[in-house]
Amino acid sequence: MSVYLVARGEGSTPVYRQIRDVLVNEIRERYKSGESLPPEGELAERFGVHRHTLRRAIDELVADGLVQRYHGKGVFVLEPAINYTIGRNTRFTETLESLGRSTESRVLRKQVIPATRGISTRLKIEEGEEVVFIETLRDVEAKPFCIISHFLPLHACPEILEHYAKGSLHKFLKNSCGIELKRSESLMSAVLPEADDASLLNMPRHEPVLRVKSTNLDIQSNNPIEYAITRFRGDATQLLFQP
Repeated sequence: MSVYLVARGEGSTPVYRQIRDVLVNEIRERYKSGESLPPEGELAERFGVHRHTLRRAIDELVADGLVQRYHGKGVFVLEPAINYTIGRNTRFTETLESLGRSTESRVLRKQVIPATRGISTRLKIEEGEEVVFIETLRDVEAKPFCIISHFLPLHACPEILEHYAKGSLHKFLKNSCGIELKRSESLMSAVLPEADDASLLNMPRHEPVLRVKSTNLDIQSNNPIEYAITRFRGDATQLLFQP
């Protein structure tokens, strides 16, 4: 790897910023996800700077979500985050396929359960009323992307129990039960994943997921039909909220 001479002196871009810009271009052009950058000592020598200056440049890359520093192992290039838009009519499959991404949806669990207080409040039904609980795992480019827990009043679409097995749940509701949904609200927080979620998402338990709790209404009746709790891999997702 060739030596790079940084510009110094009045009016020059800060040295750590110059190093950061060079490494950004090299990551985009030369590195694949999972590959490691050269050791910090080697990079510091290449740019002719002290290690603390080099570390500041690496900190910028970490903040940009391009790399991750693992103590005792090195600095590794991350998979580019997927920009996922959450709006009034967000549909998982349609949203990702519009970005040229292949997707797959798998049903992990499907059963009838009594509505807890939290679920009944969001769906505006009686506590203990029967709801369909469906948990799905969504893959993007054959890699785990998010897990969704769906809760729907059983009476709204009984067909879902027997006939829904994969693909877009919202498309199934529209085609089989004549229900078209619109998003009412979404609440997001960063939390550590449960053990099962971490395993399914193929991620360590010490890294956060982005949890989004959403309520979706029937467009015609304006009644709540679905309460969904989605857990996105935090290192693979950038969420954009639109009205």
